[in-house]
Amino acid sequence: MAQAGTEPRVNNRIKAPQVRVIDPNGKHLGVMPIAQALATARSYGLDLVEVSPNADPPVCKILDYGKYMYEQAKREKEARKHQAAQRVKEIQLSVNIGNHDFATKLRHAIEFLCDDMKVKLTLRFHGREMEHTEFGFDVMRRLLKRIGSFWTS
Repeated sequence: MAQAGTEPRVNNRIKAPQVRVIDPNGKHLGVMPIAQALATARSYGLDLVEVSPNADPPVCKILDYGKYMYEQAKREKEARKHQAAQRVKEIQLSVNIGNHDFATKLRHAIEFLCDDMKVKLTLRFHGREMEHTEFGFDVMRRLLKRIGSFWTS
């Protein structure tokens, strides 16, 4: 195939003097001059597509270029769909968090960790709470202690 991100050369854009040709059924037709390969492709009513430009001589296949590009885009889309995306979930805590709110945030953090997501804990201070940051860090330590068994480093 052509290099990723570039479209393969087609028909008259192929610059090599000789190419190795494969017909639409996958049968090897041999090495031939580019003019003869183009004539063969036209006799099938299809395009001559350079699928391996780095080979010596380059390998060209006779096929429907539009259909080829559609199937290639479909394969790439399917490959992207199966890639594991890094997901980061954020949980925000404050100093004056209630017990029920703390339990809810803890439950969400555990669910995210069990689903192989990363969890970002944010501690927010409002106004004068900044004078006593140790209370906020106590809340953070309490949460980390509770989710410690679900934590995989």
